[in-house]
Amino acid sequence: MTALETVSAALSALGVWLTGRRAMACWPVMSLASVLYGVVFWQAHLYADMALQGVFAALSLYGWWRWVRGVRVEGAVHVVPLKNMLLWSGLFVAALGGLVGGYTLQTLTDDPMPLLDALLSAYSILAQVWMARRHSACWWLWGVIDAAYTVMFAMRGLYVTAVLYAVFVALAVAGWRAWRHAGVKPVRQNT
Repeated sequence: MTALETVSAALSALGVWLTGRRAMACWPVMSLASVLYGVVFWQAHLYADMALQGVFAALSLYGWWRWVRGVRVEGAVHVVPLKNMLLWSGLFVAALGGLVGGYTLQTLTDDPMPLLDALLSAYSILAQVWMARRHSACWWLWGVIDAAYTVMFAMRGLYVTAVLYAVFVALAVAGWRAWRHAGVKPVRQNT
């Protein structure tokens, strides 16, 4: 455990909590946490997760833009239904990407868990895109991903991060509940 891991974990938890509240501030907080966690994962030789943090930082900018645009058009950050075709095609493409990534990591790096690392990274990208597009399905996918990450990070000795991801599972349930009822009462955009 390092100070950098602790700060990264705190910022990540804050970012997810803010996302569950549909607060715009979630995006810059999560972007900073992603940059810091990129360094943590590089030090732990979890290269897919390191690269994932770069993707998360970019997707945070995309999510921020989508939410700001949605507020301008709709007056609040509203949740948008996810069509079944997009759900199943997204899950399939993420699985394919994870398998290709796992093979690549196994062949080219010293990643100790290449397939798990790559699959979780691929599904995390999908969940983050769904979050940016305001689909409540992102939360159940995050719950599954975060449970698996909890085990992986504990096995790598990243105990603060493992605890954080266990907390993320609970936050995913809370986020899903909050977003499920989001159409009933919009949340203020400046929270």
